[in-house]
Amino acid sequence: MAALSRPRSATKSRQFSKYDARRAGARWFERLMALIAMANLGLVVLDLSYIPMRDLYLRFLPRATTWYGETFKGIEPHRFTTHYLDTVAKLEQQVALTGLTSPQAQEILADLQQQSAAMVAENPFQLANRSGTLEQIKNDMRDRIGLESATESFTTFWSYEHLSEAGFPQEIAFFHSEVRPRIETNFFRSLAVHGGFTDLFWRIDVWFNLLFAVELLARSFYLGRRYKNFTWRDAMLWRWYDLLLIIPFSALRMPWLALSRAIPVVIRINQSNLIDLEPVQHSISRFAISHVAVEITEIVVLRIIDQMQSLIRDGSLSQMLLRDQGNRRYIDVSGVNDLEVLAQRLGTLTVYSVLPQLKPELDALLKHTVTTAFDQAPGYQGFRQLPGLGNLPDQIAQRVVAQLSTNAYGVLKGGLEDQEGVALTQSLVKKFTDTFKRQIQESENLEELETLLVDFLEEVKLNYVKRLASEDVDRLIEERYQIYNVTQTEA
Repeated sequence: MAALSRPRSATKSRQFSKYDARRAGARWFERLMALIAMANLGLVVLDLSYIPMRDLYLRFLPRATTWYGETFKGIEPHRFTTHYLDTVAKLEQQVALTGLTSPQAQEILADLQQQSAAMVAENPFQLANRSGTLEQIKNDMRDRIGLESATESFTTFWSYEHLSEAGFPQEIAFFHSEVRPRIETNFFRSLAVHGGFTDLFWRIDVWFNLLFAVELLARSFYLGRRYKNFTWRDAMLWRWYDLLLIIPFSALRMPWLALSRAIPVVIRINQSNLIDLEPVQHSISRFAISHVAVEITEIVVLRIIDQMQSLIRDGSLSQMLLRDQGNRRYIDVSGVNDLEVLAQRLGTLTVYSVLPQLKPELDALLKHTVTTAFDQAPGYQGFRQLPGLGNLPDQIAQRVVAQLSTNAYGVLKGGLEDQEGVALTQSLVKKFTDTFKRQIQESENLEELETLLVDFLEEVKLNYVKRLASEDVDRLIEERYQIYNVTQTEA
């Protein structure tokens, strides 16, 4: 057991490897730091969503939401709306003491009418970017009173005639259920020295920045002691994504850039095996590669067809094919006529290697053809019935076929071995090519052929190539998943 506890002595000086460094750390430490990074990213998301979703947070966590806004966002109750709600509470108390007809209650109602008109005109919700909330309040009052003007609706609502006719308890209950919650969402936010709104989230974020900075320094120091060729520059390159956890984006007034910390969080989760993200990574890679492959294929094919159409339209293709070799510039790499040598090699291979092995099959085919021709000749069947001559036609046909195939093969072989035959064959081919080019150039068919070729290529683009984006993507993805499943099963 003591031997097992002793560290192994290294026989060779080890070189730095990021995979060795990853395995060197304790698994519990990696998972703990991954959880801390996740917590930091969660706080960043909550901070960025606080102002847009403050109303929702107030509904479920009113105390925590209010405390966070007052502590880190410079939020405090708006004086106007707070005074408005206090006046409504004062009205309720006065009505409970002296009734709605008392002079004190009438004075409070007049004050509420003035404050309502000022709220509609001055819009105290604008600073908190809650103008939409004011519009909802105005719509509620319009619907309740039945008037088009929001100011007149508020004036009528806070009047003795309306409250006494509709019932004070019912109208106050409506105000508390529909209007008061919307007014309570308004707030005042102080301004910082730099001219923007107060944002003290950096007081929370800086502790995470310091923690991950210390972690990076500790990793660098540990690896520097373990590996001789490890430097601080290697540490920055090796753990570049940790820099996103160290940079204080909130203090630099760039809070939205802190969302980039999702990159190191995902990497840490995957490295610590806290959550197995390999299947997700493979799925995203296969999906992206399939789409990119189809897009690149479509672009390349379309580019080739467009280039071919351009060569045909400007006459470059016809000039390249129809002009004499001596009249055009051509870059010859090997110093020989490649097409001529290729044709000679293929001809030699066919005559000396392919045709001898095909001779039995060719003889059988020729014999069948000759025999069929004999059978269709008039009087042949009667000739076969003569005594002693029944097999003679078959023997003649076999000899004719054998002689014919032998002579044909001898002609082909002799043409390759006889220099005069080779010269005559080349002269025939050259004569045919020159005559064909001359006839095309002299006739009016060249322009028509070019137009037909351009139209044909355009049809290829429209009918085949441009369907790659819709058809080949799904097919490629399906094929990749099938191959992946097969490899996983075999593994």
